[in-house]
Amino acid sequence: MTTATSTAAARPAQTKTNEPLDLVYRQIRDLVYKTSGIYKAEEKLYLLADGCARRMKALGAHSPREYWDRLSVAPARDAELRNLLNEITIGETCLFRSQPQLDALRKVILPELVAEKTKQITKRVRIWSAGCSTGEEAYTLAMNMLEESELLLKGWTVEILATDLNDRSVEAAKAGIYGDYALRSTSEYFKRKYFSPVDEKKLQVRPEVKKLVTVSRLNLQDDSKMLFMKGMDLIFCCNVLIYFDAASKAKVVNHFFSNLNFGGYFFLGTSESLMNLNDKFHLIHFPGTIGYWKPSLKSGKL
Repeated sequence: MTTATSTAAARPAQTKTNEPLDLVYRQIRDLVYKTSGIYKAEEKLYLLADGCARRMKALGAHSPREYWDRLSVAPARDAELRNLLNEITIGETCLFRSQPQLDALRKVILPELVAEKTKQITKRVRIWSAGCSTGEEAYTLAMNMLEESELLLKGWTVEILATDLNDRSVEAAKAGIYGDYALRSTSEYFKRKYFSPVDEKKLQVRPEVKKLVTVSRLNLQDDSKMLFMKGMDLIFCCNVLIYFDAASKAKVVNHFFSNLNFGGYFFLGTSESLMNLNDKFHLIHFPGTIGYWKPSLKSGKL
C-alpha cells in the first residue's frame, strides 16, 4: 500500500527535466496528502512543484522553504493550503462524457428506483456528483432527468448535489457556462433545448437545469462532512480517485457505500474499478459500462 510516508526515502525527486527538486516538496506533499488524500508519487512530484511555483510567484515567496512556512506556520496557512489545492486539482471533463452510463441510468436504474420508491410517500431521487469539477457531469445528469420528467419521473422531485474540492471549479460549475471543448459530445438537440447563448463561442445551461443542481465545496477526506451526505440513490465519482492512494481511496469508497440508500448505484470512471478497495458492493454489468450496486435489504444477498 502506498502512503505519504512510505516513499519518503526513495530516490531524490526530480523535475520533468531531471533536475533535483528541493526536499521541502516532500513535506508539502505530505501536508497535501494529510489534508486531501491526494498523493503525488515521486515521478509526479514535479507537478506539485509547478503548482507551488505559481503560488510562490503570487505571494512573492523566494524559496520552497519560505513557502513551506506560509503553509505550515503563517496565520493564513489554512487559506494558502486551500489556494495550493486549487492549483493542483484542475480537472478535465466534458458534458455527456459517458453515454453508456447515461443509458444504464435511464433504461435500467431509474425504472428500478421508481418501481421501488413508488411505495414510499416522498417521491424523490437524490444524485451526488462527487468531484464534479466545473459541473459538466452534474448538468448532464440534470438534463437527462428533465428528459424523463414528463413520463417516468412525472410528479417526482430530483435533487443533484455537485461537490468539488477546487474553489475555482465550484464557481465555474455554479455559472454553468461552457465553450466548444466542453460541449464537444453534446448533441444539437440538447444544446437547443437546455442552453442559452452567452456569446458567439459559449453557451449557458438554462435555469430549469440549474434548478436541479446544488453546487458546493467538499473535501472527500473530511469525515465530518462526508457523514452528512446520506440518503443518496446514485453516486457518480468519475476520474477523481485516480489521484488518491489506496488508503485514501478505500476510506472515501466506504463513505460512498454508507451514504447510498440500499439498492442505490455507484459509478466510477471508465478506467477505474473497486478491485481490492471494497467488497460490499455488487459489480453490475451494463452494455458498454459497469456500475456498483448496494444490495437492498430485500435482496437476500447481504
